[in-house]
Amino acid sequence: MDAKIDFLYLSEEDMIKAGVKDMASCVEVMEDLLITLYKGDYVMGGANHNSHGCMIMFPDDPQFEGMPKNADDRRFMAMPAYLGGRYQMAGMKWYGSNVDNKKKGLPRSILMMMLNDKDTGAPLALMSANLVSAYRTGGIPGVGAKYLARKDAKVVSIIGPGVMGKTSLAAFVSVCPQVDTVKIKGRSQRSLDAFVKFVKEELPQIKNIEVCDTVEEAVRDSDIISFTTTVRDDVFSFPYISGDWIKKGALISMPSAARFDDDFLAGCKLVVDNSKLYEAWEEEYPYPTYPQVQIIGTKFTDLKHDGKVKAEDIIDITDIIEKRRLGRESDDEIIVYSVGGMPVEDIAWGGTVYRNAVKMGIGIKLPLWEKPEMA
Repeated sequence: MDAKIDFLYLSEEDMIKAGVKDMASCVEVMEDLLITLYKGDYVMGGANHNSHGCMIMFPDDPQFEGMPKNADDRRFMAMPAYLGGRYQMAGMKWYGSNVDNKKKGLPRSILMMMLNDKDTGAPLALMSANLVSAYRTGGIPGVGAKYLARKDAKVVSIIGPGVMGKTSLAAFVSVCPQVDTVKIKGRSQRSLDAFVKFVKEELPQIKNIEVCDTVEEAVRDSDIISFTTTVRDDVFSFPYISGDWIKKGALISMPSAARFDDDFLAGCKLVVDNSKLYEAWEEEYPYPTYPQVQIIGTKFTDLKHDGKVKAEDIIDITDIIEKRRLGRESDDEIIVYSVGGMPVEDIAWGGTVYRNAVKMGIGIKLPLWEKPEMA
């Protein structure tokens, strides 16, 4: 019996060579993933098997020398999952996050991912995961735009031109061939400049770039509106959006949070990426859930709790993909699409890129053992 185990180490450069930035393929994988989730062929954390993950946060006033102090977006997060379907793989994304990283020239979050054999638990790969996470986060909005945006969509607004804004726009471009204009609202000149540079270098389909002074200016006359801002714990700090600013027929894509009037939301078509995730959040974070989770789909469930919408008014995107429910029913319909973010997405895209790397001979093979010392 051969008990030798080794695994593949993939740097960020290796991941790029293996196709992690292929957004068209990522959107296709994310669509297949959502269908796999709907079938139930997956397991995430928690007793309900739908938990987003486990987070470490620090106290405001640590009692012990050396313990980090609570700060803006300072946390550690473990996101484990098993995914069946064509993936047949387990794994976990693990990251640390701190906004102050940017002062050091580092990303806010630094991510790694481990993929494991589903039966033995043996490691298959340890990979740089910032781009895996970024592209799968954009891929899910891309699936939404494919099924929910108007076919003649041309103008996209990005509120929050960070990493999620870049990959969301890349996904919209990949599925909406007429998109040629982006309107941007950001907080810092640095993020705006980096976003414009990304668009010019990687998205030649975009011919017009407009930098806006206000959220209202960015939102008005846009066919696809994407909120990818970093928000604070206070719900009143979320950007406010008046329904009067929204163009008829717009798709509002929400990997982040914003404040809308309840009556406006109740009059929109409400779509989520995985209904079971929002049910799990309802359990884990009792009403009101939205201020705690800060994903717009939990506002939908809060509206259900308040009797302002019915359970059947919250539609799973897979029901639209597989034609059990109607998607866009008119060119005037406003649709709000909630993107929750799930570790199975990392398994799907990370696993796909890993298999590409194996085929292409990319990466460094590292030994775990020739023979386990204690077996």
